[in-house]
Amino acid sequence: MTRRMAPGWLVARTSGAVLITAVALAGCSSERDSMPAACLDGPQAVGRALERAPAAVTLAGTTKLSTCISRSRTDAELQTLGSTLLGVADGLSQRAATDNVAALRLGYLVGATRRGVGANPGLATQLGRRLEQAARLDGASAGARAALRSGLRAGEGSG
Repeated sequence: MTRRMAPGWLVARTSGAVLITAVALAGCSSERDSMPAACLDGPQAVGRALERAPAAVTLAGTTKLSTCISRSRTDAELQTLGSTLLGVADGLSQRAATDNVAALRLGYLVGATRRGVGANPGLATQLGRRLEQAARLDGASAGARAALRSGLRAGEGSG
């Protein structure tokens, strides 16, 4: 029994297709798609970044809060990020009913979270719900509610 070899052009075409597929898949899992390290810098870093709200808030000067959420890929990343964001949200929420600046920052955080969850539904949805609950300002002044809404708009727009 004689074994036949595939024609050279077929081998070249098949090898080329395999190479193109491998390159495309490598691009899908590139470093750009992973969560930036700045997202894991902790609550103090997030709190300091929120001081810039309603202007664009970034961690380490370049990473948007929504990027942290949209690029969280594992349960561990999301749990660490969620613990940080919920801690910040709870602290702001305690002051937001009477402190318009805290209400604005809380709104920005929730707005940025909405933006990130929109790009990464699934794992991040529960985090979004928990942050929304922290932003309920029952009994807050009209000024605090207006500041919260302003922060929400800013966070959804540039967060």
